Order: sequence, then C-alpha cells, then structure tokens
Amino acid sequence: PAFPENGRERGSAGLSCPPPFYPPALNLPSAPPQDIRNTVGNIPMEWYQDFPHVGYDLEGKKIYKPIRNKDELDMFLEKMENPDYWRTVQDKMTGADIKLTDEQVDLVQRLQKGQFGDVHFDPYEPAVDFFTHEVMIHPVTNRPADKRSFIPSLIEKEKVSKLVHAIKMGWIKPRKPKDDTPTYYDLWAHEDPNSILGRHKMHVPAPKMKLPGHEESYNPPPEYLLSEEEKLAWEQQEPAERKLNFVPQQYRCLRAVPAYPRFIHERFERCLDLYLCPRQRKMRVNVDPEDLIPKLPKPRDLQPFPTTQALVYRGHSSLVRCLSVSPSGQWLVSGSDDCTVRFWEVCTARCMKTLPVGGVVKSVAWNPNPTVCLVAVCVEQSVLLVNPSLGDKLLYGATDQLLESYAAPDEERVQPVQWVTATAEEYGRGVRLAVRHSKAVKQVTWHGKGDYFASVVADNSNMQVLIHQTSKRWSQNPFRKSKGLVQCVLFHPVRPYFFVATQRYVRVYNLLKQELTKKLMSNCKWVSSMAIHPGGDNVICGSYDSKLAWFDLDLSTRPYQLLRHHKKALRSVAFHKHYPLFASGSDDGTVIVCHGMVYNDLLQNPLLVPVKVLKGHALTLDLGVLDVLFHPTQPWVFSSGADGTVRLYT
Repeated sequence: PAFPENGRERGSAGLSCPPPFYPPALNLPSAPPQDIRNTVGNIPMEWYQDFPHVGYDLEGKKIYKPIRNKDELDMFLEKMENPDYWRTVQDKMTGADIKLTDEQVDLVQRLQKGQFGDVHFDPYEPAVDFFTHEVMIHPVTNRPADKRSFIPSLIEKEKVSKLVHAIKMGWIKPRKPKDDTPTYYDLWAHEDPNSILGRHKMHVPAPKMKLPGHEESYNPPPEYLLSEEEKLAWEQQEPAERKLNFVPQQYRCLRAVPAYPRFIHERFERCLDLYLCPRQRKMRVNVDPEDLIPKLPKPRDLQPFPTTQALVYRGHSSLVRCLSVSPSGQWLVSGSDDCTVRFWEVCTARCMKTLPVGGVVKSVAWNPNPTVCLVAVCVEQSVLLVNPSLGDKLLYGATDQLLESYAAPDEERVQPVQWVTATAEEYGRGVRLAVRHSKAVKQVTWHGKGDYFASVVADNSNMQVLIHQTSKRWSQNPFRKSKGLVQCVLFHPVRPYFFVATQRYVRVYNLLKQELTKKLMSNCKWVSSMAIHPGGDNVICGSYDSKLAWFDLDLSTRPYQLLRHHKKALRSVAFHKHYPLFASGSDDGTVIVCHGMVYNDLLQNPLLVPVKVLKGHALTLDLGVLDVLFHPTQPWVFSSGADGTVRLYT
C-alpha cells in the first residue's frame, strides 16, 4: 500500500485498500531469501525523494533505500575493475543495482538504433486496405445525422442578442480607426523657465571685450600719441610684448577716418577665442589642511616617557660604542674605543669598575638571566665572558661555580672557535672565558634564557654568524652559505626564531625546523640596527639612510610604517621591555622617543606617535649617538655618544 507521505492520501476517497497480492517467487535460483520487492504500487517515486525509504512491504513496514555511499573514486575503481559495469543500472523503484540480461541489452540497442522493440515484428509485411479509394455501396458507418447538426443553436442566439443589446446601450464601443498622422512633442513645454538646464549648469558666460579707451579715439589727446622713438621701439617689439596692438592716430574729423585694416582679422580672433576657450567651471574641493594630518593623541596623554637628562656618566676618553644594562636595572656596562669596559651604578653615575681589554670594544651584552652575573664583551677577534662581581655576592659566586662545574668531553670536538680559560691575571680582573674567532667580532647578543649567545664576525663567508652554548662550551655555525653582509642578529624573546639583518633584508629563521620562515624587505639602503618588540610580533630596523622601519610580522613582509624623523644616519634602535616605548639614536646627536602601542586585537594597527626629542650629546667626528638602551623596569633611556659620555634621560 502507498502510505500517506507529505500529506498525500492514497486513493481519492481516502479509503484504505488491501495491499495488492503478489504470488511468492518459488524455487527460483536467483531470488533472495527475503523478498524485498517494492510493493508501493504505481505511484510517482519523487514522493519518496526526501525520505530514507522507498515504500512498504506486505506487513506495512518501511523498505529502506540501499545505502549508496560510493564516491567518485569508488565509482572509477568499479568502472575499471567490474566487467559488467556497462550493463549495470539502478532501479528507481527499489534503489538497487540491477545487471541487465542479454535480451534487455539487445532491446536497448534496438531502440537506440530506431528499430522496433519486438524482434518478431515485421515492418514490411503487406498492408491490408481497410478503406479503399473506391466508393462502395455499403458505407463503413451508417449512423443517422444528429438533429443539432441542422437546427440553429439556441445558446449562440442568446449570446448574440446579449452583445447586440450591449452595443445599443453603449456599453460596448466599436474600435476606433487608427490615426496615422505623426505626433510631435514640445520638449520644453513643462520646463521651469527659472531652472538652468543640466548641460548649461557649468556654463560660464563669455568674457566681455575691453571697452575702448582714450588711445583708441580718432582724435586722442596729444599725450596718447607716440613719438618717433616710441614708434620705432613699438615696431621692434614682439607682438605679444606690446602694450597696445595698434598705433594711436589723430584725424581731423570722423569723416577722415579710414576703414580699420585689421577689422576682419580681429573679429576672427575673437570668434576663435569664444569657440576654443574651454568655459567650464572647475569645482574646487575645499579641504582643510588640518584634516589631512592624522589625529594623534597628545604626548601628555601617553606618559610616562623620558623627557629630561638626569645623569651624565663621564670617564671614557674616546667614543662610547655600546651599552648594556643588568636585568635588575642596577648596573650599566659601557664599551669604548679607549680599550676599556666600564661598569657604572645606574642611580649615582659612579664608575664601579674599569676593565682594560687591550682593544676597541665593539659590543657588550649583559646576560638577561637574573640568576647569572655575566657580561659578554667583543674585543677584536674574541668574545670575553666577564663576571663583574657586582651586587649580590651569592649571585656572582654562584656564576663562578656554574662556569667551573664544566667537565670537558672525552673526545675533542671540531669547533669553528676556540674556548680559552682565562689566565690568573685575567681572572683577577674578572675575565672568566675567552671565545677566540678567526676574524674580528662586531656584535654579541644573548638568548633570553641566558645559556646561548650569538656572535657576528666581520667576514663575508658563511662563518659570519656563530651560536655558542656557555654551559657546554660548544659553538656551531648555523648557516651553510652566506646570504650577504650580516649587520646584526637577535634571538626572538619567546619563540625559537633567529633574526639576521643583512644590508637590505631581515631574514627570520626557525631554529627548531632549521628553515627560513620570513624575509622582510626593509626598503632601506643599509640596515644598521634592529630591535624586537617584547611581544615578538613587531620589529624595528634603523638604517644609515636615516629611516626607521616598523614591521608588523603578522601583517606583511614590507614595513608597516617608515619614520623619517632623524636628519642623519640611525646608529641604534631599542624597545622597552614593559612600556609601549621605542627609541632611536642618530648621528644628528638626538635620541627620539616614540610611543609604540601594540594592541592585542589583531584588527587594530599599532599606534606610533613620536613623543620626545632628547638632546645633549655633542657631535664629534661627525658622529652623534652611537647606542640607545632602555632601563629594564623604569621608563628611562640611556644613550652613549661619540663625545665619550653616557647619558640617562628620565
């Protein structure tokens, strides 16, 4: 039985009918044990399109559609592997796959060729002429004609009389003959005489000609007439340079005035002026120049930031190239061209210790781990690891114990550098280890955990960048080939990334995967310095062509903003660890402090506002500020200059 689906009732009267009886299939070898024939009857199968079943069995239970979950790949494999695939079709009634028999295939092929379905049908057997062309005496049919075929229709008569009545009453009007005369419309009939037409809105009236003056009179006053010299000068002038385009003349009376020779010429020029002059009103946009400047917050709303010079650390006799501050913020170390490293107390500007190193100090870096008291110093071809022995005695004592607990491996490993233990004399001065390189070292930087540090060698080979592990006294070269002259390197503050700045690009390497992650285009001619935001998603680069590029690593490989605040080359850039501040030092002798707010909302761009220009360093040998550095906890900035001083701005 067809059960009601989607509100459809079986049968017109809604009576329940007994299910049709099917004789059971007996002793057939191909019949399945359970007869699942669709007993739904002859109804449209679209009714069951959205249902999981196709009909009902004899007990009235649903017959479910077979699960067809073959995808394209299964279909393709079946097509390739199943030899009967071409003769398998799907039965719409039961939803099952049925293999066609040879007779059914023959029937399909005959129908496709346009032949008769029945094999035994002969299309060419002789035709029997039931109706002949000859008129017989006995007709085929002899039914008498209808009466209505020869009586006028009463219904038609009634309809016609109704139409006649309607025409008489004027309810139905006969069609008017079409008028073929063309009609014309007055375009301007409904035009408002005061309104300006669209195409004339921008119309500018033609300029009026200048009215004639006294000099054009036929009898001008004598002062308007030209003398001989003036007439000669007028003739020698270019036509465009002449004040008057004619020579004033005097006549006795109006009758004596001849025809003007240039009359037609002047009229023609006037016509040309009117026709060629583009008389269009230019719409001028009134823009307030103030609106074009981005609305930046006032610097006083962005406090705290360093504003005044508080202390000057004097003592170096030559230019101070590099600075570093202890993680506690209590001690400051500076390296200079006078071949010394000086340790200062930040709050008092007192020099606690001077360490002569016998060469120009290119870079110093205090270990960022607060439990280790160690400073890396670049001197010529070595990186010295110095224990300054400042502050907590337990702390620097533990550092020495840590270094002395090193046990050498059984077999010597090949390394690109030599790890040399300090002599007794050097040990007394504070030097604990020396890492000897093959060429001069120009930069050293620590990893955030304080065990690894990287050094940059002034060389153009693949040995420019080396990474060293202090606890194991082990060094390695991370790069197989050189990608250009490396300017500086930095470790990412939280992720295992390594930033390498060459002259034009900053490459970001993943140290775990040992692959290049990003290549930042600096849009600068020569990168000088680099700093990473403590969050790790923003980088700033200073360059010798006096630009500061801010990169948003999530946004693009090109700079989010290029700041051109300095007049001369930038030597150093720095971020503050906790405050939204960054600073840049330049050869123009100034330190510019900027507010650089990075938002947690990824849709909001960083806010960069320059807040203060700090001056104080004197220019020496055309060099100004060589290094800038923020205090780890306070909104203070240190700067070292070519004038041999270190300055603290608070």
